[in-house]
Order: sequence, then C-alpha cells, then structure tokens
Amino acid sequence: MAGSRRATAPAQLAVVGAGAAGLYTALSAACVGARVALISATPLAGSSSYWAQGGLAAAMSDQDSPELHLADTVKAGRGATRTSAARTLCLEAPRAVEDLQQLGVRFDADRHGRLALGLEGGHSARRIVHAGGAATGRRLIRQLSALVAEHERIEVLENRRAIAVLTTPERAVGVQLLDGEQIFSAATVLATGGAAALWARTTNPLGATGGGLLLAYNAGAALADLELMQFHPTAVAAPNGADGFLVTEAVRGEGATLRDPSGARFVDELLPRDEVARAVQRQMALTGAPSVDLDMREIDPSLFPNVVSALRSAGIDPERELVPVAPAAHYMMGGIATDLDARTTVPGLYAVGECSCTGLHGANRLASNSLTECFVFGARAARAGQDEPAPAAGLELRRQSTKPPPLASATREALWRHAGLERDLAGLSELLSDPYPLAGLIATSALARTESRGAHQRRDFPSVDPSFNGRHVMLGREHPAAPQIWS
Repeated sequence: MAGSRRATAPAQLAVVGAGAAGLYTALSAACVGARVALISATPLAGSSSYWAQGGLAAAMSDQDSPELHLADTVKAGRGATRTSAARTLCLEAPRAVEDLQQLGVRFDADRHGRLALGLEGGHSARRIVHAGGAATGRRLIRQLSALVAEHERIEVLENRRAIAVLTTPERAVGVQLLDGEQIFSAATVLATGGAAALWARTTNPLGATGGGLLLAYNAGAALADLELMQFHPTAVAAPNGADGFLVTEAVRGEGATLRDPSGARFVDELLPRDEVARAVQRQMALTGAPSVDLDMREIDPSLFPNVVSALRSAGIDPERELVPVAPAAHYMMGGIATDLDARTTVPGLYAVGECSCTGLHGANRLASNSLTECFVFGARAARAGQDEPAPAAGLELRRQSTKPPPLASATREALWRHAGLERDLAGLSELLSDPYPLAGLIATSALARTESRGAHQRRDFPSVDPSFNGRHVMLGREHPAAPQIWS
C-alpha cells in the first residue's frame, strides 16, 4: 500500500458506514467511553437506511412476547434460521426500542400515548414500531446523525471511502481510505449496507452493490448465504420515475390488496414475502402483464404520507387508482459471516447490519427484523469491540488489492436474468465468469445450495432438501463454498 499515510491516533473502533447500523454502533461505543472514527462515503443522513419505510420488529405489547416473535422469525426463515441469532434479536429488541427512545427518537403513538404497533406479513401479532409512518428510516437517521455529529468522542469522516481493510497476518487493524489515509483501530466494524442494487430491478439506491462484502472477502473473512436475496413483491412498476419505488408491506398490513387484471385477489397478502413475490411473478407469467395491481383505495393516506406523496409525484393517485407493482431485489439475507457479537472470521473485524450475516433471517427475512438487527447487533459489536487490543506501532501489513472493481449494467442484467426469483445450473454457471467478483461469488453460493428454499428457488432442484436444514453456505478466498451448521 505504497503512498499511504497513517492517521495520528488509533481509535478503539473504526466504523465504516453511516446507516442505522453504523451510526448506532458508533454511538453505543462512544457512550461508554470509546474513541470512534466513523467513515461515511456520503454526507451524514445520506445512507440507504434513510429511505427505509419499514419499522422495527419488537414484542412491545401485552398480547405479544419474544417467544412469539421468535416463532414467527423461525417460521419465516424456512428451516434455515440460526435460532441462537433469532433468539438474541427477539429478546433484546424491546431494549433497543427503549434505548432509541432515550436517544430522542419519537415513535408513533396512539391517543393514549402507547406505541402504535403495525402488522406486517409473517407476523402473528402487531409488533412493528414506526416513526412517522413509513418515514421511519428518515426519522431514525436524522436523529442518530445529529447525535453522532455532536459527540465529542466520535470523529466523522464524511465523503471518504474505505477501499481496504488493513490487516496483519494475525488480525484486522483498521481501514485504508481512497485518498491514501490509513485509519488504525483496535476494532474495525463494517456497516456498509447490502447488495440488492446488483440486480437490474431493485428497490435500493444504486450504491448498494456489496462493497463491504468485497472489503471483508479481500481481507480474508468468510461470506455466507449470498444466494439468499429477498425480492419484495410490491415495488412500483411504471416508466414515470417511480419504477422500483418500494410500497411498504405495512400498507398490506392495514388492508391493501393485490389484484389480477380481472380485479380478483390471488394471494393472501400477509404471507411471508417469498410466497407473495412468487405469487405475483406467477400471476404476471399467466397474464403476460408486466405487473399486478395493488389496491390502496381504502387505506387512510395519512398513515403513509411519504408513500402517497411519492406516488402522486409520479402521477399515480393511490386514493383513486390502482398501483402497478412487481417484484424487485430488496434485501440480501447473506453477507459477511459473523457470530452473535458481530465478529467475523478475521480477528478484530466486525460486521453489522445488512452487510453482515448472523443467520438470523434464514432463507426468508421476516419483515422489519432488519432494522432491529442493526441496533441489537450494533450494540453487541460496540461492547465486544471494547476488548480488542490497540494496534502496535510498526505493524507489518498484508498487501492486497485496493482497486475498486468495475460494475457494468450487463452484470446487473445478468444477475436479474440468472439469479432472480428462479435460477438454474445453466444460468448460474454463466454468472461464474462475470467480471464483477461478487456476481461470481453469488453464483457459487447458489450452485452449492442444490434445493429450493425460501428466496432461493432452483428450477433444476425444485424441492426442499432436508439435508440443508439449518445449514449456511459459507465461502472464502481459501475455502470452497460449503454448507455448514451454525450453533
């Protein structure tokens, strides 16, 4: 890494990414006395989390419990959920909500001052906590960004891009930035978001292309479950500027319905996402139509002001018109393999949020568990990172490539075509030679899972294979893809 310059004082934690997971991890560490360097490729409040419409899943009512939340999570995960991770999330989710309230996040409440809890697909009880209806991500990111910007123990490096994890032969010791600066730290936390924008049709901002996964992979960390991309069933399908805009699942929780061209319902709208998405795709295949219709006409528009506003800006009035929708790549359930304290397979390197893979989501993420995951495991990473040793002076750093790989539109089209809602041997094999490295890794993982389960549907292996129950496909630079059982 010739030409690099070293930062003067090592931090206890270097956090890469300023979405919900990164901001909360940084705050959690700083609040117990750690010095934190937060690296953000965008200005604060410019992350993908800002656009999150879903809420936080947490058992907050007398009619609910962490045990019920756990049962729903495991059921949605289609036999691939890491139960220990799911139990951790469900038990610690209420505490995360309470902590966010103490940090000044104002969640929606009913007229009695109690949390107004929403219902989403796969949940057996109302347990979705929102802030400003479908503007939850916006509210969270604004408040957490303001707190981070003001905190004396957090140094914010905005508009700075990490291009490599600094490693010795033994451990991670920080990150290298595009401008050549090296940020040394005792613990390095990747909170870089997901990879759904690798697919041609996506609900994600175009920057969500899995950069953090490649940082970890190049540093020697194992990745897991890359074949498990969740496709959201209700992304707007329209050539008017709103194409790909996510219509939150919460509108279906409030009674919105999906209709075929004759106006008939064709699916239970509150089934888990993989089932609804496939039902939409089947309906489109039957009719040859590019979309189905989402009927929001009976929904109170004041519940979802940003959704209604965005649709109206695109020329669709959801109070009077049907909304054309179709599946789109939405959330990567796989990522950088971690334990329950967010540690990766490289000592000193952690991962939280969508770039991580705790095994929590199994083969089909339960709606709104992802934001909760950011806070539950972000807090755990902050605590575990306190115990990492400070990097010594005069370290011998491993050399690795720092050149960002190019991403062409042809790769995005190829992933949509060969690794979409359905895939097979021929298409996945073609992806192996794609020039964007993560596309080949996704194909490798998908080829290793010779079954259909949740978000992973193989035309050539159309059934669930019980031998894959509880198994996660892991791969690394020196380890071929192999299904493993996680405790």
